[in-house]
Amino acid sequence: MSRQRFIALMVAAALAISGALYLSAQRNLQRDTHGAALIPTLAGELNTVTALSVRRGSAAPTVTVHEKDGRWTVAERGDYPADVAKLRKLLLALSDAKIVEEKTSNPANFAVIGVEDPSSPAATGAEISVTARDGKHAVIIGKPVGGGNFARRSGGNASYSVEPGISFESEPRLWIDSRLLDVAVGGIQRIEVKPAAGPAYTVHRMAAASTNSGAAAPANSAAAGASPAASKSDDNFTLDGVPPGRKAADSVQLAPSPTAFSGLTADDVTPAGDVDFSKATVATVTLSDGNVITVSGAAVGDKHWILVKASKDAALDAKTAGRAFDVAGYRFDAIFRPLEQLLVPKETPAAKKTSATTAAGDSAKHPAASKKQSSTPTP
Repeated sequence: MSRQRFIALMVAAALAISGALYLSAQRNLQRDTHGAALIPTLAGELNTVTALSVRRGSAAPTVTVHEKDGRWTVAERGDYPADVAKLRKLLLALSDAKIVEEKTSNPANFAVIGVEDPSSPAATGAEISVTARDGKHAVIIGKPVGGGNFARRSGGNASYSVEPGISFESEPRLWIDSRLLDVAVGGIQRIEVKPAAGPAYTVHRMAAASTNSGAAAPANSAAAGASPAASKSDDNFTLDGVPPGRKAADSVQLAPSPTAFSGLTADDVTPAGDVDFSKATVATVTLSDGNVITVSGAAVGDKHWILVKASKDAALDAKTAGRAFDVAGYRFDAIFRPLEQLLVPKETPAAKKTSATTAAGDSAKHPAASKKQSSTPTP
């Protein structure tokens, strides 16, 4: 065997051995990381967590949920109460996340799977940081894959696929405790509405004596602008402030909508001074327990903002003081119903003409009956 051939064989053998050692090391690495926790110590520190932040597309956190004065609040919303259930769900998902397999360690490929630098404006993933007793833990959660997500520990080059999936919100408004009011129709006695423009009106529950006594309504009730009782029910409502020449709708239509004050939630919250309420519509709701809730509303662009005050609910007052809440448009409309919705629709000129023509036709077809009805009977 020539010397050159021998050297070539030795080089090939060395390369083969090196390759085998590399592959073996990679297999050992896979065995070491598979099934490992993404954040190894978090499960044991869940009860010591004091803050969680999400950062996407910026150098600073886009949302921070932290413990302050014994309660969880959203820093970017003036420390308004946070959705604790949503926080708990995310912390459990992070502590349960296990590595399925290692992925790319090349930073040039991080954007493909959504684990690039979260400071980049084009970042698709987000960095979630958790502060606990044992320190701060930060991971970048990327795009979904299989039953989980791509992920990378902040500051590390290795990326992974992890399971189960980790879902989260990066907008502060989606972290607030959205519960605002929960008043059933059965507890409402009276609603007085003062529009920004136009006449005010009052819808109130009729007293049981009025609905069950069977007594005739006062002769001047129509002139006073009150609608008559429609049925013998505890949910009978009447309308004060009926314009001259108009009639109130029936009691069913006058009754507050179940979607007005029951289960009312906020889509967002902001300092009250940030919204112009100088031309607000005001609804004053009197409840059966004597509590009076005042709701002021102003529509600004596509937002529907309200202020809420309560006379006998200290907890609600503390939660809403100095704050304005954005609510869904249909909930806003149910609270501040325009007077026209509570009236019998006006008869159009065409309808009046049709009615008159029909009456004239009936009279022409039955002249004898008409004459008989108009004549005075003789004894």
